[in-house]
Formats: sequence, C-alpha cells, structure tokens
Amino acid sequence: MLKLHGFAVSNYYNMVKLALLEKGLPFEEVPFFAGQTPQALAISPRGKVPVLQTEDGHYLSETCVILEYIEQTQPGKPLLPADPYERAKVRELLKEVELYIELPARTCYAEAFFDTAVEPLVKEKARADLLAGFATLKRNGRFAPYLAGEQLTLADLMFCFSVDLAWAVGKKVLNLDFLADFPQAKALLELLGENPNMARIVADKEAQMPMFMEMVRNKR
Repeated sequence: MLKLHGFAVSNYYNMVKLALLEKGLPFEEVPFFAGQTPQALAISPRGKVPVLQTEDGHYLSETCVILEYIEQTQPGKPLLPADPYERAKVRELLKEVELYIELPARTCYAEAFFDTAVEPLVKEKARADLLAGFATLKRNGRFAPYLAGEQLTLADLMFCFSVDLAWAVGKKVLNLDFLADFPQAKALLELLGENPNMARIVADKEAQMPMFMEMVRNKR
C-alpha cells in the first residue's frame, strides 16, 4: 500500500492527498513533520513534506514528482489528459501557479498566518510577483470550469491549495484582493471546495491545526 508521510496542515501534502482520494486509491497516512534530523533526511533529502513511500518501500519527495508518479503507476480516474499537448498544458498551468503564485505568497506566510512580521522589501517583491502571477493565470487559465478545461487535473490540485493561501496573503498582508476582478478563479475555488473529498481534507486540517500552531510557537 502507498504511504503518504506528512501532516494535514501542509498545502503540498493535501495536493497529494486529494490526488489519491480522487483516484480512489487505498493509502496510509504517516505523521511526519519534516526537519533536518537524520531520521527525516533519510526519507526526504531536503527534509520537506510530503513524502510518498511506494508499494515496494522506496521514498519519493517533491510534490510534482509524487503527483506524476501516482499518475503514471496507479489506476483510477486520470488526472492528466491523454493528448500530449493537453498534458503539457496541464503541467504548464501547474508550474505557473506554483512558481508565480504559491512561492511568492509563501514569503509572506509568517506575517499572514503566524503573527511574525515580514520585511517591507519582501512584501514589495511578493506584491509585484503575485500581481504578475495572477495576470499570467488570467491569460492562460481556461476555467471551463476547471483550470485546464472540462476535467479536474493535477493543475487544479496546485490551484486549490495555493490560490486560497495567496488570496489570504493579499488581504492580510498586502492590502490587495487578488480575486476581486477574477471571478473565474473565485468560482473555481468554490467548485473545488464543494468536491466531496475536500470535506475529509478540511476536517483533518482543522483537527491538526491546534497541535501544529503549538509546534510553531515552541520553535520561536
């Protein structure tokens, strides 16, 4: 059985978890909070979450790699189109969301979610990068109704667990509402929120949040 190592508050962990649930695959969740200990680095070379333990006991890290591995090796609902161009388009959209929205927003997570001030220069760069990132998504996303077209794909998993956090960063830290003039993205977030598998993910996240916040406080 596949084993997903990580914790339910991690957005990247939840991308993989949603993929497994959407494909109807059996899997075991293994608590893993990453770090730089020898034990953590033995399964995750960079000490990050998530980690997928394959059915033969090997470990894979990096979310995009894990998602591709699941898609290539496991049965269930496909999350990539069959057509080579359309598959490439999904990957393009996924990377655009990660590089130009998720990662810039992450530089401000400390202030948005953990009450730790971020330097003004960091916020200025995040503002510029996020404005450009959302503009890119407006130009390239199809929103018909999913990001790459009519079917849920891997690009939607990155969108689902990145755009919501970037939106929160904009409102809490940058005094911007990135979705105010982007109704297609807001509608897609709402559609993904109605996905039956999201109820489990949200419930697990809420249940683990107090423990996670206590861990964050203890590290300060």
